[in-house]
Amino acid sequence: MSLAPRPQISTKRLVLTGLVICLLLAGIVSLWASGNPDGLEFVAERLGFSDSAGEHAAGASPFADYGTAGVENARLSGGLAGLVGVVVVAVIAFGLMHLLRRHGSRDDG
Repeated sequence: MSLAPRPQISTKRLVLTGLVICLLLAGIVSLWASGNPDGLEFVAERLGFSDSAGEHAAGASPFADYGTAGVENARLSGGLAGLVGVVVVAVIAFGLMHLLRRHGSRDDG
């Protein structure tokens, strides 16, 4: 049994591929997300206590309720909110990785 050489994938290429997949899922696949209430809302409506819930602290934010304020088309609104969410999470994650790498290089030297 011979071991064939495995193709090498760089970390940068792997991360960029993952980011593109996340953007596609958030921006395109989310267009077909269910418009029905999620599990907790469904149970609250079914058992009759949905009126007891108060307004969410972030209810007035531009991306509340999986949508984008000011965008009338519900599918486009949800897709745009997903894209913005992926970009925000990626910026935070890459920023933290950059800071940790800088901090790690100081400890090494």
